[in-house]
Amino acid sequence: MIPSHVDDTLPELAPFLHEVRAHRPDDGTWCEAWTVRDVLAHQTGNAEELARVLEAFLAGSPVETRGFDREEPYRRMSDPDLWAAFMSRCEHLAEIAAAAERDLSPDTEIMWTGRSVNVPFFAEHMREELILHRWDLSGDDRTAVQALAEPWMTEHSVVSVGRPLLVRGSTGLDLGPDGRIEGRLRCPGTDDVVVTADAGGTGIRLAAPEGPATIESDAATRVLLLWGRRPADPSRWSSSAGPDALRRVRTLLSGY
Repeated sequence: MIPSHVDDTLPELAPFLHEVRAHRPDDGTWCEAWTVRDVLAHQTGNAEELARVLEAFLAGSPVETRGFDREEPYRRMSDPDLWAAFMSRCEHLAEIAAAAERDLSPDTEIMWTGRSVNVPFFAEHMREELILHRWDLSGDDRTAVQALAEPWMTEHSVVSVGRPLLVRGSTGLDLGPDGRIEGRLRCPGTDDVVVTADAGGTGIRLAAPEGPATIESDAATRVLLLWGRRPADPSRWSSSAGPDALRRVRTLLSGY
């Protein structure tokens, strides 16, 4: 049973746990290189690191964000120990997030993976990870689609995560010194997500719809595309940009 204060902070934890329990640890997932067990180890490392960085800031001794090698100790655990560690790290993150909400202004700037984020980011980012990686296990079921379609999921992906989502994909583009691509991901009734790449780097932002879209889709599909994923039903997105432009934008959107 999830403690009430944890459920209040991480409401997506219960659906994620239910989906993990519905699979064997060695079952495959939509994240091509990971099994269910790998997803759980990744999530345990996420919860630990988010709490560690926020707790250190609260204590007045900020620390650098560690890389994904933080997950290795969890990958070596037995299945029962990994499950217990995941629950423990989520509970600790909820406690630290509550303390930060109580003791710090929401606008307080804290460094996370080389960029400045605010206090609500830490719980919100874990919520996004729970939604996204639940989809890796469940695919396009109703719970996943509804959660991915929430407006805050798009905003968090663009504003709070943003450019790191494009780093891997940009290395697969041969743009040269003068090349540039721009893509518009459109969901009717909302701002476009505009992604760019050139010799100077990458960019991602929300902008009012203008001109033709590169890809048009529902909101849940757009979030999946931003994170380098694809819905099971490809008819959920459409494009009239042509194969060359579409290929470049989809290469840029390779995710982590």
